[in-house]
Amino acid sequence: MPELVLGPLQRFADDRRATVWVETDRTCEVSVLGACARTFQVHDHHYALVEIDGLEPATTYAYEVALDGERAWPPADYELPAPVIRTRSTDGARIAFGSCRGAAPLEPPWRLDREDDERALGPDALTAYAHRMIGADAGQWPDLLLLLGDQVYADDASPQTREFIRQRRDTSQPPGEEIADFEEYTRLYHESWSAPLVRWLLSTVPVAMIFDDHDIIDDWNISRTWLDDIRANDWWHERIVGGLVAYWIYQHIGNLSPSALADNELYQRVRGADDAGELLDRFAEEADRDPETVRWSFERQLGADHLIVVDSRAARVLDEGSRDMLDDIEWRWLQAQAAEPCRHLLIGTSLPVLMPRSVHDVERWNERLVSGAWGRRVARWAEDIRQEYDLEHWSAFPRGFARMLRLIADAIRRADGPASVTLLSGDVHHGYVSRLQLNDPTPVYQVVASPLRQSVDPMLIKAYRLGVGAPGRAVGSVLRWLAGLGPVPVVWDRVTEPIFNNHVATLDVSDAGVGLRIETAHQTRPHGPATLREAIARQLA
Repeated sequence: MPELVLGPLQRFADDRRATVWVETDRTCEVSVLGACARTFQVHDHHYALVEIDGLEPATTYAYEVALDGERAWPPADYELPAPVIRTRSTDGARIAFGSCRGAAPLEPPWRLDREDDERALGPDALTAYAHRMIGADAGQWPDLLLLLGDQVYADDASPQTREFIRQRRDTSQPPGEEIADFEEYTRLYHESWSAPLVRWLLSTVPVAMIFDDHDIIDDWNISRTWLDDIRANDWWHERIVGGLVAYWIYQHIGNLSPSALADNELYQRVRGADDAGELLDRFAEEADRDPETVRWSFERQLGADHLIVVDSRAARVLDEGSRDMLDDIEWRWLQAQAAEPCRHLLIGTSLPVLMPRSVHDVERWNERLVSGAWGRRVARWAEDIRQEYDLEHWSAFPRGFARMLRLIADAIRRADGPASVTLLSGDVHHGYVSRLQLNDPTPVYQVVASPLRQSVDPMLIKAYRLGVGAPGRAVGSVLRWLAGLGPVPVVWDRVTEPIFNNHVATLDVSDAGVGLRIETAHQTRPHGPATLREAIARQLA
């Protein structure tokens, strides 16, 4: 009898359709609410994405997962509420979001604070969010969970995955205890998504996701030099191919609507293959070699509101002199999406567009030096600085930064433009809100929510506070001047204090505007999930 290995994950839901993703231990037929899908096979692993249609709007459906006609989920002894699909109404949308979630057990020492144990990641904000949902009215639940990068850490694998790696191969050889291939990636996803409360949350709230660097490797695609160096390693090819294949299966295909899946030639070929491992390996090789051949970005219509999630990792142009966060094909797609009429426009990008001004100036200065403004010797030194200090945000790609600001300005100046624009990001292991001032009354905000669960060195917090304060701003201005760069012709300001605790953000979007709440996770009792405490509550529009 087939068994469920991972899932169910609810990946998409609108007013009449939904998709549910599962991994099983063998080939079988998967059924949810009367809809069926045959599993597809990739390197001896088995998956299905069940597409459900004909649902009624604004309706809640409790569901079961059956494998070959036998109930597989929820199990008979399940102690949590039954998973449900809640179809959308047109009243508005509540989006929970965050990024950077390290996988580790939910007991000491891993749930302690960093100063108590160097292995600690702190309490898990996502588990705390799920625990609170169980006791709340379903009307208070989010309509979408948006994960903005570092869903898994391939370069800093979780404890159980490292043990699996040690039993499987010689870790004295590169890449050591980091993820090496597709098989090890599957273990990483299992550990990240199998904890009972998280598994329940992912079965009950539609989840969309986009990768950041740690889903593949730290500083992924930071520069052409970095890419050339990493490709010289014998182990890299299997790592990048395995990572992209795993991402396509575990994260990407669920981001697509049923209509987009029907039009996706690769997905249809995978479903029809005996084992699609070689097919997806070739796809991943081509995607890594030529990013223009694939689009990882996606969009969701949330009633009257529009969410666009941008790939700011794999779609980069890295050649010095033409560096850009997105290639031209990706920009044309993004511009077309941003031109669609909507009530509120939401743009997700794993990397923040608006960094503190001092950091922005330092990244511009560094990019200028690496491009050769002060000669080759300084350029090599500046490249080392870029990689050592992760100088790779939108401000490190001035062309991409300018194009993003122009895209936002064009959107809000249209006669049918949105009432607000909100950028949603993660990556930087602290949360904050900034407001962008354009020559238009339309509110434009950047909300950064990071991390959901990850340690932050207290010394880095002190360095950050110094760097974004008056001394840091002065240093940034001097460096910008020395590089011959003028000030950026737009103004933005951070309107909240930074948050360094593990946290989760919630955005409420409706005719009334856009409201934001960021809550931090705290372990207030010796056993059980953490609790959430409000840190920021703000009306953005």
